[in-house]
Amino acid sequence: MFRFKTSHLLLLPLLGLIPAQSFAANYCIAVAGGFGHGGTTFIGKGFALPAANNCIPWVGITKTASTVILTTTGTGCLSNDGKALTVSVMNADPSFFGAGQVRADYIRMSRPTTSGKFSGQDSGFFGGSAVPVTCTTALLNLPANHD
Repeated sequence: MFRFKTSHLLLLPLLGLIPAQSFAANYCIAVAGGFGHGGTTFIGKGFALPAANNCIPWVGITKTASTVILTTTGTGCLSNDGKALTVSVMNADPSFFGAGQVRADYIRMSRPTTSGKFSGQDSGFFGGSAVPVTCTTALLNLPANHD
């Protein structure tokens, strides 16, 4: 006869969430041409578009200049009609900005239909036109030595 404690039964539904986090996609947004092309790329590790009318955390890195990698946190929100994506992030790197300094970026992209391609503008620190790009291995690479 099987015996389960109530606390064990409460944990079972949570175990189903672990693989979803482990295999979550990454989301990359190139601003002003993107990293390697004279601009900046924001990389949301484990970020996937939220459901319409929802927001989810953005955690990852931002690559800019030729070797600068910033730590980035924020929020991504999809409008109620699924046509506007807003990503608001704070970037930190004491070597690049100075100790205790952070810089904000506010990226707003839209698309004509819920399955169309996003495009828009970053009106924050890095500024410029913004488009989602494929998260290549080179973009996802986080070397030990960087500015």
